Amino acid sequence: MASLKLKVSYSCSSNNSTTLSSFCKKVVTQIRFPNTTISPPKLRLQALGNARAKIPFSAKIAAGTVNEVLPPPLDSTSEPPQFFDGTTRLYISYTCPFAQRVWITRNCKGLQDKIKLVILDRENRPAWYKEKINSADKVPTLEHNNEFKGESLDLIKYIDSHFEGPSLFPHDPEKKEFAEELLSYTHTFNKAVFSSFERDGNEAGAAFDYIETALSKFEDEPFFLGQFSLVDIAYTPFIERFQPFLLDVKKYDIIAGRPKLAAWIKEMDKNDAYKQTRREPKELVEFTRNASRHFSETSLSNYSILLTLHTF
Repeated sequence: MASLKLKVSYSCSSNNSTTLSSFCKKVVTQIRFPNTTISPPKLRLQALGNARAKIPFSAKIAAGTVNEVLPPPLDSTSEPPQFFDGTTRLYISYTCPFAQRVWITRNCKGLQDKIKLVILDRENRPAWYKEKINSADKVPTLEHNNEFKGESLDLIKYIDSHFEGPSLFPHDPEKKEFAEELLSYTHTFNKAVFSSFERDGNEAGAAFDYIETALSKFEDEPFFLGQFSLVDIAYTPFIERFQPFLLDVKKYDIIAGRPKLAAWIKEMDKNDAYKQTRREPKELVEFTRNASRHFSETSLSNYSILLTLHTF
């Protein structure tokens, strides 16, 4: 299937809106460009019939309504916490999209009082973090049960299954299989969009077409699995960054011609658990622009490391 490429004229707002969908106003002309080489996993779009298991969770009742006072970042002069003292800690950087996945999951489960945030300064990270917690010096890391655990996709599943709060993963076998497929595709999606920053945008168009198709599988609510789940959490931090950057820098509007994606972004903007983790769109554009500069000087396989380590 041919993907969509768009010519966009737009004017950016000077207000301080933090929603994904209100960054700029635009006028869109759609044109077609040839198929790309992206080969996403097969989407099984057949109807499930009437037997659909529900996940007992809605984004509108996310426990993120707790107004949390966020701590300041720790830098190279900061003393480490007392490790393995019975406190569960989540080590993150405020601007890291991988860490944001786990942060959102924590908030959605209502675990603000159970999992303590430890924020690390991305430009002046304390040496003890690499020496004692994460030898790769990457975030996020979860300190729980006398262990340090890493990798964002593993951690969102771990928190969902090991802590109290609403379930964020389906029990229905077909939805569960589709969820695993979508989680596996996140790396391909991010790599495709990130690579388009230095190319003609074809990869980004095909990747977002895949998302639009995936969001069309279930019609009961505007989420990937019908109800809000870990899949939505896995994609949100990256789409939060890609949308304003592509519009501002590449003049490419990811929601034009993609009503499902537009509805999904609008619904995610209502999620209080996610709202607490968001950054200003203008800040994200500049952050992604800096990442793109370093990406152009580094092999594609290292793009996620660049984003995670925040060495730019």
